[in-house]
Amino acid sequence: MATKVYKAVVERACENIIETILFCLPNAYKGTVYEIGPPPDMIAKRITSGVIDEERRTISWGLPEWSDYNPPGKPWIEYRDEAGRPLEAMGWCVENQKSWTAEDPRNDTRSVRLQVESVWEDSHHMEPVLIPKEDLYSGNGPLLQYPRNCKREIIWQNKKYVVVAVIKIHFRPHTIKTNSSETRVIKRLSLSLGTELLSYQLRQQSLEAMRELAQDKLNSCNVLAHSLRNAIAKSGFIFSLIKLELGFLRDQWERLVLEHSDQQGMKQKAVHALNEALKNMGKGSDDQGKDLLGIQNRFLDFSPPAEQGEKWVCAHIEERWNELLAEKPLDEEHEKEVRRGIDELKRSLYLGRDPDILAAYDKMPEGLKKEWTDLIYRDTGQLDAQFLDRSIQILQDPSLNLPYREKSRKSLIYLKTLAEIMGELEQSTNSVLQQVLNGSKIQER
Repeated sequence: MATKVYKAVVERACENIIETILFCLPNAYKGTVYEIGPPPDMIAKRITSGVIDEERRTISWGLPEWSDYNPPGKPWIEYRDEAGRPLEAMGWCVENQKSWTAEDPRNDTRSVRLQVESVWEDSHHMEPVLIPKEDLYSGNGPLLQYPRNCKREIIWQNKKYVVVAVIKIHFRPHTIKTNSSETRVIKRLSLSLGTELLSYQLRQQSLEAMRELAQDKLNSCNVLAHSLRNAIAKSGFIFSLIKLELGFLRDQWERLVLEHSDQQGMKQKAVHALNEALKNMGKGSDDQGKDLLGIQNRFLDFSPPAEQGEKWVCAHIEERWNELLAEKPLDEEHEKEVRRGIDELKRSLYLGRDPDILAAYDKMPEGLKKEWTDLIYRDTGQLDAQFLDRSIQILQDPSLNLPYREKSRKSLIYLKTLAEIMGELEQSTNSVLQQVLNGSKIQER
């Protein structure tokens, strides 16, 4: 992996992700995480593999007796796309930084066993674990030499991310589909794994820098000031991950309370109507139309606080529609449809705390329900320890029947801990730097 984290820590993090996926997705029965080493070799190597029993209670761990990807692993040159060689899903995931889903093993174009032995493999989904280059190397990483693909093109050179691992989940035959809810869960958990590995990376860098400070005194002070200040600057990144997790909770909550409501799918219907209006205007293929189509589709993946989301819709969708309609007016009825679609987008942001919808949901105490909606729809502008503590406490309550409640609770605990570490680290750094700059001796702790 491009991260410098102890092997046991990496294995534990990977096992946690596999365990979560296997227990949450009833049709999944096996999971494996592959480490992707740093460029240019980018050696793909199995880290851990787990198989759940038929009762779905116990997971057995261990690597297969033989595999190309068992330690010491398989270098990029051996699994990339190559003329005259079977195509591998691993090569696709690593080069393109995109997932691969084998819905129908009989027609999987990247099944090596099917191409070589005419044997079907399992239905499976492979998801790359991505970390931004800037975050991984704190803006001052090594000048990496990225390898080339079979067309002699340099990969990753212009991408913001690096692939540090690939998650592979096996499913019962024909129970997995591309872009299904299961693949979205795996993608989100891959973000969680990337976050966890990055947090270990930052913490380990910080400890190493502190030891160097004790050994090298003033010279180490320069190293500490540079590396730790960069790490501390990532507090904003931690806050972004917390907001992402809260958005995921809002999305789960809205699916729950709208399950039997006639307003379910309001956001999706509104986006579809606006997309169709664009295409009917002949604006679906030009640059301006493509831009707006992409923005409207991207809104489907957003779950912001209501007021913040409404401002986003006004700035990014409604304003663009105003410009389009000024340039190419529609008749009154079609313009009303567009305005109705935009209004529906705004309304969809408030459904999760709509009094009538909440009143119809009676599987949770009223007081707890009100407090929960107040928390997850709060537009918090900074890290708030009390807010996070209370959110974590409510996520322990079994009456909050969210599908990934426990996983979200653990993620918030990890992120809160990381934020606290960053705060303590900043205080310790300032104190140590002051001592060194004043010429005091530092005793290694």
